[in-house]
Amino acid sequence: MSECTHDCSTCGSDCSSRTEPQSFIEKPNQMSNIGKVIGVVSGKGGVGKTMVSSLLSVSMQRLGKNVGVMDADITGPSVPKAFGIHEKAEACEFGIIPAKSKMGLDIMSINLLLENESDPVVWRGPVIAGVVKQFWTDVIWKDIDYLFVDMPPGTGDVPLTVFQSLPVDGIVIVTSPQELVSMIVEKAVKMAQLMNIPILGIIENMSYYECPDCGKRHSIYGESHIDEIAAQYNIPVLAKLPVDTQLAKMCDQGTIELFEGDWLNDAVEKIADMK
Repeated sequence: MSECTHDCSTCGSDCSSRTEPQSFIEKPNQMSNIGKVIGVVSGKGGVGKTMVSSLLSVSMQRLGKNVGVMDADITGPSVPKAFGIHEKAEACEFGIIPAKSKMGLDIMSINLLLENESDPVVWRGPVIAGVVKQFWTDVIWKDIDYLFVDMPPGTGDVPLTVFQSLPVDGIVIVTSPQELVSMIVEKAVKMAQLMNIPILGIIENMSYYECPDCGKRHSIYGESHIDEIAAQYNIPVLAKLPVDTQLAKMCDQGTIELFEGDWLNDAVEKIADMK
């Protein structure tokens, strides 16, 4: 038998290296202690994924859990703004120390490393994917019960990197009522299934607007089809969030930790009950 060259493309031998699936999961920082990793994804931009990530993380913290938020949307980072964080992340000999929100959540975002938070990130896909890996391997996520990963929209380099490199325990898909979104949600669902990532459920944002005077609900972005899509793939609908000007204002002002509302109770319960 010839000596192994470790190049399987030119080898016909049926050895264990070929038959056993290869894991690309990266090891976290040696000082990290992370419980569940929850990805928050969307098939397209502009559906409120960051707001949902922020609301879920705050809700979990209110249950007494230690929570971290990794902003993996490198070219469109907005998590720090929602939490009102403008200072830079610090480093020590063991790695990068995430910033703390006012209520004690650990936050990591590329905005916390840029000289100016408004500077654009003009990088190619592999570089962006490498930064996301470093947010896992270099950042000290110390004693975190739940780490929420706010991913960029779509099914490109970064979502693929997260699914392959991080031990994701489950994902929440964020969508909106528009007809076009139905097809895009299906793409996100199929990608997760292809990568064998459990789908915890779907959250529909901007589902309706409730008139403050009469209480009537209006579907200003069109009638929702999310229940049909969810039933098709046997996935629960975890929440339907309203168009709420107060929530939008809190995101803009960096006070998302002060939000009030029970829209996400089912989603939080689903995450908290994960084995």
